[in-house]
Amino acid sequence: MQASSKKTLYLIGGVFAALILIAIIGRMAGWFGGEREGVTVETAKAERSTLTQLVSASGTVMPETEVIISPDVSGEIIELTVKEGDFVNQGDLLVRIRPDLYQARIDELQAAVMNARAREQQALAGMLQAKANFERQEQLFAVSAISEMELMNARTQYEAEQASHRAAQYSVQSAEAQLRRAQEELRQTVIRAPMSGTVSKLNVERGERVVGSQQMTGTEILRIARMEQMEVEVRVNENDIVKVSLGDTANILIDAYPGQTIRGVVTEIANSAITRGTGTTEQISEYPVKIRVVTPHNLPDQGAGTVTTSTEEVDLSSRIPYLRPGMSASVDVETHTVVNIVSVPIQAVTVRDFAKLNNRRDSTATARPDSAGIAKEDIRRVVFVVVDGKAVMTEVVTGINDDQNIQILRGIDEGMEVVIGSYRILSRDLKDGDAVKVSAAGVRPTAQAGND
Repeated sequence: MQASSKKTLYLIGGVFAALILIAIIGRMAGWFGGEREGVTVETAKAERSTLTQLVSASGTVMPETEVIISPDVSGEIIELTVKEGDFVNQGDLLVRIRPDLYQARIDELQAAVMNARAREQQALAGMLQAKANFERQEQLFAVSAISEMELMNARTQYEAEQASHRAAQYSVQSAEAQLRRAQEELRQTVIRAPMSGTVSKLNVERGERVVGSQQMTGTEILRIARMEQMEVEVRVNENDIVKVSLGDTANILIDAYPGQTIRGVVTEIANSAITRGTGTTEQISEYPVKIRVVTPHNLPDQGAGTVTTSTEEVDLSSRIPYLRPGMSASVDVETHTVVNIVSVPIQAVTVRDFAKLNNRRDSTATARPDSAGIAKEDIRRVVFVVVDGKAVMTEVVTGINDDQNIQILRGIDEGMEVVIGSYRILSRDLKDGDAVKVSAAGVRPTAQAGND
């Protein structure tokens, strides 16, 4: 009797638990107990603001003006007066190359010039003698004292001596030209600063040999840069280069100065692209763009060389930056700005293929079949607006965007509540007319309008 009662109790308990489980599932599924609550979404308000379209790129810091110093003559460095980081004035001595061979060459050519001048004097004397003989023969021929043949021989001798004298003059000019070239080569053994600036790079030491050439670049000895005016050279993708114009302002972030924004202006845009991965599926075309740094930097009295211990904390965001060639930088170029426009978070805008939608609110949005009878895609940008607890799909026309918001040209008005997440629900699952439940944590506050 007791065993039968226990079985009965177990049976009743199991049925009761099953009923509770069915009630919970039915409640959640909306089978009974009220209507289904809908999909949980995050929302934000469409608002008026100011948007600035940005083109982002990365590159390196370099001097706006930098001169590479290479020798025109070869030889051993016997004097090096600077070290890297020194400031030099225009005309200061930088390097001296051993001049012995060039001085010997000058001595040799000076002797050659003297020899050529002596030969020119000798030729001049012969020409004057032939001239006098020719004039005397003319006088004798006039009184029929000599034959015409003798007169012609005298004339020919005179003309030959004239040609010899001209040749001797040309030999003098050639020897003098060689001497001037040798003197110039001797002068080039002394290298002076072509402009005032800082020695940004030094590649040689005293005693090293360098190769010089008039036709091609010789050994790079050092570089002189104007460190007080730096620029950032970045490479902009071909899809973005059409948005960038000369004079556009830019925000520069230097890796060495975290948290500090430096202002710049676009000064040069290349016309030819640099292509990487040519002939592959990963081919990329980029255009070099130079951005001048306009924020005060590299000032001489800022104590850039001050040494700090490892225990000292340096607030780089408050320091005047000292930029060095080769520093890494990222740049946001401000290409276009619009004010007092309606904008929404960029993730609120998604796309739908109107050709596949069965229930369209826009009756004109019919599928356009191609010649084979297959409906073409009709991809449009849409925003889901929350109206009376339902998501209403609204087609929109967009403008520019920054990294957070996008401009709405047509479709929704200021103050409308739009769905911004989650990404999976917004991009694939959410449909026109779906019931939605706004997550309290997902409501984004209205940002400060940019046109205040």
